Amino acid sequence: LAGGIILGVALWLRHDSQTTNILYLQLGEKQAPNTFYVGIYILIAVGAVMMFVGFLGCYGAIQESQCLLGTFFTCLVILFACEVAAGIWGFVNKDQIAKDVKQFYDQALQQALMGESDANNAKAVVKTFHETLDCCGSDIVTATFTPVWRDDLCRKDSLKSFFENTNCHKKIDELFSGKLYLIGIAAVVVAVIMIFEMILSMVLCCGIRNSSVY
Repeated sequence: LAGGIILGVALWLRHDSQTTNILYLQLGEKQAPNTFYVGIYILIAVGAVMMFVGFLGCYGAIQESQCLLGTFFTCLVILFACEVAAGIWGFVNKDQIAKDVKQFYDQALQQALMGESDANNAKAVVKTFHETLDCCGSDIVTATFTPVWRDDLCRKDSLKSFFENTNCHKKIDELFSGKLYLIGIAAVVVAVIMIFEMILSMVLCCGIRNSSVY
């Protein structure tokens, strides 16, 4: 059940409309940074393997098989190590993920505003950011003045946009910090469950061994 829940959360994060709309963008030959998906793929793998390993543990307990329970324990230790490694990777890269996406947005915005080569593609990328995150501009200056003189990039209601549009850098930070927060919670839950299962499997193995002796 725990593996199924983790798998479901991971698949939901993987197919969330906001992140997929942004991370599938392409600026010329440059693909939007999708490092964010590494942590999600790890969660998907851990969730799927947990479901299988959980079945193995249940079957081993029912059959009172030390071999199956030992295999169950070994798999849990490996999964726990992967989970810790993924957590450390996420903590180290949490700021870099948003930074890479912001740099990608800034590059597209510059091309769109300056009319550089492949400007139509850049406009499409920028408009996707603006529509998905309901924002405009990469800093305070552009966020304030871009809607007024470039309504083809931001919302058409320029007067309303002038007062209400939010800096896209801030929106990007909010988007990925929220998603990474969910991944962190899922990782902690998985780790706690794994520790409990490892203790339980050791107790069952000891119980089976003692019963076989007597």
